[in-house]
Amino acid sequence: MEKIALITGATDGMGLATAKTLGKEGYTVIINGIDDEQAAKATKELDSLNIKNEYYHFDVTNEDEIVAAFAKIHAKYDHLDVLVNNAGGLGGRQTFEEMTTKFFTFVMSLNFYSALWITRECIPMLKKGTNASVINFASNAAYNGGGPGAGIYGASKAAVLTATRAMCKELSPSIRVNAVSPGTIDTHFHDGIKSTKPEVFASWANNIQLKRLGKAEEVANVVKFLVSDDASFIDGEVIQVGGGQDFL
Repeated sequence: MEKIALITGATDGMGLATAKTLGKEGYTVIINGIDDEQAAKATKELDSLNIKNEYYHFDVTNEDEIVAAFAKIHAKYDHLDVLVNNAGGLGGRQTFEEMTTKFFTFVMSLNFYSALWITRECIPMLKKGTNASVINFASNAAYNGGGPGAGIYGASKAAVLTATRAMCKELSPSIRVNAVSPGTIDTHFHDGIKSTKPEVFASWANNIQLKRLGKAEEVANVVKFLVSDDASFIDGEVIQVGGGQDFL
């Protein structure tokens, strides 16, 4: 049976690295995003690697768009083996004192609600998959509360951790649910500070035991392991991929 993986936020960064990595393992990859121009580049890259792929445009912060997109996905695919809830982001910075409800709702939708909505839509397909797995993306911010103005981001990722364990209790044994918790990974996510404050960006490595930033592929390789038969007895776990960042 064809192996199928769906990865959200997969037109760049860790999502695209995961799509490439799983694609090389023989998966057909369904990728999601909202930047159609970037998506065209991503699908071209996947095509060049002879990875069967398809792109769906929908905003993960919009439940109606998710439901509409999955009506199409359900009509085309009869099963799903892997779901990777990668889509997310900082969303901006606001202190709790100044935080607007609009900002709070956006960050929670981007990082937490999206994972709930999308997992809900995928469960019927995953139940028909082989060694079905859900991989959620948390963050080291879930443990340290996030940087200045990023407290709600940390809270949203902490919610992902708890939801991962709750999903495990509910969906096992038919679907395994685990999470990866990346530290500071060198992706386009950090291009702004790279270009404006390169010395600050370079200093981040000092807070990591391995004295370097991570690579998107290193996170993708952990996802590859967690969805494989080699991880068949790992369920409800959160794997830190941060080079020892939380120890400093």
